Amino acid sequence: MKKSIVAAVVIALAGVIAGCGTGTKSGEAQKDSTANAAEGKVTKIVVGTGTAFPRICFIDENGKLTGFDVELVREIDQRLPEYEFELQTQEFSNLLLSLETKKIDFVAHQMEKNPERTEKYLFNKEPYAYWRNKIIVAKENDSIQSLNDLKGKKVLTGATSAAAQILENYNKDNNDAINIVYQNGAANDTVSQITTGRVDATVGADFTLPLIDPQGKLKTTGDHLSEADILFVFRKDDPDSQKLSDAVDDAIKELKSDGTLTKLSKEWLGDDFTSSNP
Repeated sequence: MKKSIVAAVVIALAGVIAGCGTGTKSGEAQKDSTANAAEGKVTKIVVGTGTAFPRICFIDENGKLTGFDVELVREIDQRLPEYEFELQTQEFSNLLLSLETKKIDFVAHQMEKNPERTEKYLFNKEPYAYWRNKIIVAKENDSIQSLNDLKGKKVLTGATSAAAQILENYNKDNNDAINIVYQNGAANDTVSQITTGRVDATVGADFTLPLIDPQGKLKTTGDHLSEADILFVFRKDDPDSQKLSDAVDDAIKELKSDGTLTKLSKEWLGDDFTSSNP
């Protein structure tokens, strides 16, 4: 039995809807899925993701939605016959609001767990990746080593991102010393903004630099600013969301155990970023 996973790809500027993927269930999972479908027990789940994160969630040269998070969601879907996942793309800054308003059921966009988000949202328990956030500057820039060195400087970040939270928390304690420049969610001009001097730096996860800067024009600098588990985000205080989160955890454990998660990380991110070990 094949189960189609429809990826509704929304690109606001172009007004284009594209992208479709298909996953195949096998063995007992096929039988369970068939039985559940016959009994009307297959629950449709809308998974929110984006299109502007290179190697994580993006549109490839063939117009297909793909990347580490996207393919991981598809793998999880194959292991949960009681659910049918539909991928829906949005601007990153809209994902959490869409979750709150029940337009989507969980978020798959390399979401870092932090105290601010934990107050409002439910995270699953089994991490599928691990981040260490650092300052990123132009390759020839040796003047910046810490957040204190960014006082009076322009720092690029995405609204509602974990990096934005780091900068905003610093500004709360330091009289808005850093000039935070919020990047449009569809923009992919981080390298040019830094190398041309329009901004002085950005903050990003350790594995993202070679993804956004394949020509090596930028570098990370100083000690890491934070480190955190990367998880999916669900609605809080919602029994159905908790049940779904638990099921996703079981699937991730399987993917870790059989090596699939590590394989996906190496394929899309260039190394194994699925463990907290440096």
